[in-house]
Amino acid sequence: MSGRGRLTLCAFAATLMAAGSMLPLVEPAGWILQAALLLAVQSGAGVLARRVPMPRMLVVAAQTLVTLVLLTVVFAKGQALVGVLPGPEAVQRLADLLTSGAEDVGRYAAPAPVTDGIRLMLIGGVLLVGLVVDALAVTFRSAAPAGLPLLALYSVAAGLSEGGADWLWFLLAAGGYLLLLLAEGRDRLSQWGRVFSGASGAPRGSAVGAAVSGGRPTAPVRTGRRIGALALGVSLVVPAALPALDGGLLTGTGGGNGKGGGGGTISAVNPLVSLQNNLNQPENRQVLSYRTDSGDPQGFYLRILALDQFNGNEWRPSTRRLQDVPKRLPTPEGLGPDVLVTEVNSTISASRSYQQTYLPLPYPASEVRIGGRWRYEPRGRTLVGDGGETTRGAQYRVSSLVVQPTADQLAAAGPPPVALRREYTRVPDSLPKVVRETADKVTKGAGNAYERAVKLQDYFASEGGFSYNTSVTSGTGSAAIGRFLEEKQGFCVHFSFTMAAMARTLGIPARVAVGFTPGTEQPDGSVSVGLRDAHAWPELYFEGVGWTRFEPTPTRGTVPPYTQPDAPAGGAVDPVLPERGASAAPTAAPSVSDSCPAQLRKQGECGGPAAPGVVTPTDSGTPLGTVLGLSLVAVVIVMLPLLPLLWRLRVRRRRLGFSAGRTRADATARTLAAWQEIIDTAWDHGIEPDDSRTPRKAAARVVRLGRLEPDEAAAVHRVAGAVEQMLYAREPRSGTGLAADVEAVRAGLRASAGRLARIRAVAAPRSAIRVMWAASERWAAFTAEGAARLRRGPWTGWLRRPSRQQG
Repeated sequence: MSGRGRLTLCAFAATLMAAGSMLPLVEPAGWILQAALLLAVQSGAGVLARRVPMPRMLVVAAQTLVTLVLLTVVFAKGQALVGVLPGPEAVQRLADLLTSGAEDVGRYAAPAPVTDGIRLMLIGGVLLVGLVVDALAVTFRSAAPAGLPLLALYSVAAGLSEGGADWLWFLLAAGGYLLLLLAEGRDRLSQWGRVFSGASGAPRGSAVGAAVSGGRPTAPVRTGRRIGALALGVSLVVPAALPALDGGLLTGTGGGNGKGGGGGTISAVNPLVSLQNNLNQPENRQVLSYRTDSGDPQGFYLRILALDQFNGNEWRPSTRRLQDVPKRLPTPEGLGPDVLVTEVNSTISASRSYQQTYLPLPYPASEVRIGGRWRYEPRGRTLVGDGGETTRGAQYRVSSLVVQPTADQLAAAGPPPVALRREYTRVPDSLPKVVRETADKVTKGAGNAYERAVKLQDYFASEGGFSYNTSVTSGTGSAAIGRFLEEKQGFCVHFSFTMAAMARTLGIPARVAVGFTPGTEQPDGSVSVGLRDAHAWPELYFEGVGWTRFEPTPTRGTVPPYTQPDAPAGGAVDPVLPERGASAAPTAAPSVSDSCPAQLRKQGECGGPAAPGVVTPTDSGTPLGTVLGLSLVAVVIVMLPLLPLLWRLRVRRRRLGFSAGRTRADATARTLAAWQEIIDTAWDHGIEPDDSRTPRKAAARVVRLGRLEPDEAAAVHRVAGAVEQMLYAREPRSGTGLAADVEAVRAGLRASAGRLARIRAVAAPRSAIRVMWAASERWAAFTAEGAARLRRGPWTGWLRRPSRQQG
């Protein structure tokens, strides 16, 4: 295969590998096969055009025309001239599809269905990037800048994917780019040969050849390294700099991150964009299914987390410490013994398409039984996936408390703790005055915090003239709240955020919960929860009851009974020993408590209260295999930064440890190794090697740039003289004391360098890049040997390598 043919193939592979990062965005993934076929035709058109002697820009123009024809045939064949040529109607059809695709991207949550518009955007984008990569790497023979369009393709996927693209896609895209660089390097070497490095006499593959091979990297390699570093930096910075592209909380991997070992934190997530997208879905795709023995299924909200910080721009969750999930979750904050509490049991299943970090739970959960790596945040009573754990396909059992306070109990609630009141009544200075004024006006005449909260709920739900509308402009900041009070239309986010802000201005601790409404009952007794059931609601704190749900959004959810007139009374029940609720009708999934043997119930293994005394733990601890695996990973993480240092020490010891052989080859190897050690030591201290100079001039350059003292300068010149003797003298004389001279030069370079330069020379030596060069050369030799073996096979005739002029 010719050099250009190899470059074309590698450009095709690099583009397709980078396009793999788009696969998680849509379902099904069959579009990638169509994109690969069209990309192959586009690349083939470039191969044919480059065989004709024409200007390079005409080659690119020919490929562009072929690409436009391909898109016309696939997406606008009915409007094309003679079914192939892109006429005005075909162009208009493509433009309409692009507009429709843009609307579909904003409408659907990932993974989105492959509509015609989305398919055109995906395939057209891959072909456009492939055209640019092929033009740069093959037509203009500059593969290094081709990393930029590949980076653009990956960055778009990383920005639109839920929580960012997986690291595997980044490795795949980076591997394609490196493959392209290696192909270009091999092509250049095949045309111009290797750079002379003073080791012509060393046999290929010998220790001496390895010791003296290499040198200053060529310009394409340096450019490739710089663009690669830029690509890595941009790929890490872009997703962080574009939070609006985060898929968010409800339909993809959330932003939470729990670290093992008893530590870790919950990071902040803004669910607004995702929640509004879910509510506007044309198809109410199921994300959860559950069965419960709750007597009030319409009050069975599934809560993901609470947003408790309002900074004027957005509501967001606080950063909290995580801990191991306890066997039995502690009593909810603020819940007193006089409130009626019933414990119910539920089984919940998440669909394969629902993948996020926070676990949906009824509030307040008392026990959660789920496999995998999950962590517990006690303040918000949320479970967070650890180490990449998500809800995708999860099946779990939950015991939760149905708290049933009466209106009298809420009205008689005492003042909240000072610290809690201070944290949850804080409002930003940017909050418009109309918010506080409206709150005071609406709650005028209320005798306590409970009555004020009910008046706020009724104001939004029925008495204030508000309407539910999911197409309004999004916003959660202070200005958005003021605009919502003026326009009086919005969806659950606006209602809950505004009521929570107004409650805080009245001195009532408030936060906003995000999750799902109860869903729709199915004929088989289960309940289906879809994307359109995504919801947000305010939670207000009352001492003796705890965090209490309110429902200000009209036509959504259910109004809690304790906020309605004639709220039912209840007796005193200990919340630690709750009453068991009787299901109105048995479900297919029996409760854990009813099906549990009496002996296990006594030991507290059925979700009920534990018996007094110490219970022997049943957890056998972390498996030995897991401990060994984690230990191995820790060792690798620690050793990885030390690899350049260890490699450099090994090479120095090998070069200076040559035995004093009697043959000329031994003397030559010893002398060249000492010289190479001086060159690499100078490189480690910032003096790049220059293979175009003779040893004498190279020594003078090291002395000048390294600011060496006379003794060290003499040592450099002695080693350089020994090299010239070995390479050029008719009767070479073996040098003596070379190891001592090398050590003297190294000491002189360290003495003249600054502190940071000395540290880098030891910890991150520049000459360690020779490892990568050696690996590249070995790979090239391996592929060349494989190609030679193929040419020697019986199919030699039709695999004959074309001439260079045909490339």
